[in-house]
Amino acid sequence: MDLGLAGKIALVTGGTRGIGLAIARALAAEGARIAVAARTATDVEKVAEELRGHGVAADLTTEAGCARALEETRRALGPVSVLVNNLGLRAGSSWEDTGVAEVEQAMAGNLLPAVRLSRAALPDMERGRWGRIVVVSSLFGREAGGAPAYNAAKAAENSFVTSMGRAVAARGITVNAVAPGSILFEGGSWWRRRREDPEGIDQFVRRELPLGRFGTPEEVAAVVAFLSSVQAGLVNAAVIAVDGGQGRSIT
Repeated sequence: MDLGLAGKIALVTGGTRGIGLAIARALAAEGARIAVAARTATDVEKVAEELRGHGVAADLTTEAGCARALEETRRALGPVSVLVNNLGLRAGSSWEDTGVAEVEQAMAGNLLPAVRLSRAALPDMERGRWGRIVVVSSLFGREAGGAPAYNAAKAAENSFVTSMGRAVAARGITVNAVAPGSILFEGGSWWRRRREDPEGIDQFVRRELPLGRFGTPEEVAAVVAFLSSVQAGLVNAAVIAVDGGQGRSIT
């Protein structure tokens, strides 16, 4: 299937490792011109060189950092027509160590960058009468669980996707989210937990993951690439579970 992404300019946030890197690679493989944005300059430079794209080192938890990511992408590649909001940060782990400050941090590291970048990218997409915005949410945006501040921030992202998707669809723009379950990659949280407690993680896999294994970043990236495509024109304001049946939500 030709996804129609050849020559499209795509900005992927948090695009230097894990799911974000896999998404950048998947879009590049479809012929998109890629910009990746993340905090560490050496990482963005490395990925930009690999993908023959552009790298932006910026703190995307700030308004200035989001503006810089879009402006540098425009100057280097042109107007953005595909935006993947992959940045995601945790704060706190339970209500014992979570208060207002942690909730604010979680919103600043998840919801607010997605809102800022999506709103700022809309004018370019509107002028082209075509655009794709994808947010990488989480299983724990669809149902309760995980760190409570992160849970709240991801649920807020899903609400944002549904609302904005309905608002901009008539302009040729779709807004969707993917909700990954437990994804394993080197250096990630599940990779660290498995090294620290292999027996406990084996029990978790048997108990919670119907496929009997973790997901991979590439499996999430494949769904994001489709949602970013011309072929996904009727998919809008949706939150797509990419969790192998791990989730228990019926919606």
